[in-house]
Amino acid sequence: MSVQVTLYGLSFLILSSESRKALLIERTFESARTPEELLEELKKAFTEEERLSQTFSKVSVIFGSHFYTLVPSSLFDESKASEYLKFNTKILTNDFVSHDLVESHDIQVVYVPFVNINNYLFEKFGNFQYFHSATVLLKHFLDREKYTIKSKVFLNVEKDWFDCLAISQGKVELCNSYPFKSPEDFLYFTLFAFEQLHLNPDQVDVVLSGNIDNPSPLYELLYRYVRNISFIEETAYTVENEENHKNFVLKVHS
Repeated sequence: MSVQVTLYGLSFLILSSESRKALLIERTFESARTPEELLEELKKAFTEEERLSQTFSKVSVIFGSHFYTLVPSSLFDESKASEYLKFNTKILTNDFVSHDLVESHDIQVVYVPFVNINNYLFEKFGNFQYFHSATVLLKHFLDREKYTIKSKVFLNVEKDWFDCLAISQGKVELCNSYPFKSPEDFLYFTLFAFEQLHLNPDQVDVVLSGNIDNPSPLYELLYRYVRNISFIEETAYTVENEENHKNFVLKVHS
């Protein structure tokens, strides 16, 4: 079982290694929860969802948020992990800072996990792995695009924020996340990233995943300004009656 945890919802992907089929359970919230409220929602999910009461051979957790930063491994000092975050994230002195290694790419993803969630899941399941969603996206797309020469942009849309990853010649040009409330916000941050990277919206290939559809206001406005758009297709697992690009982080991680 893989669990994606965000302040706006919980998603559970239960996998069958034999059939390669997946069962998805989602619980979404209208507004952001605090970490304390999120823990109560998680406990409620395990109480109310009978399908979550079974025994799992492996459990992994993905924390989704736009509060993280990337640091080259060669410059990373674990004892100063919080120092890398203080310029773009509000952290408290007692916050636990974690980091994921993107293997073979000299990248550390530094972030603050929800410790109360981890403690609860450890009591319930014992040892498990956890990652930041940016780590999952970086690992997948850097491996996939290692022979791609020209720049390509991947936009993974979540509720109220989206991840923007630009890759050229197998290297990261940009990995950032932007909050948005409207399609205009979404378009503004996308075009701003293009401008900073000197990418031509009429030429660059853009691949979409996550909480975006065609048709939808997000897609339709983006397509007015960005010409070459497609949806991600390949995933390790498929969910019945759901397009592959939805819940992409969960599917590709598993």
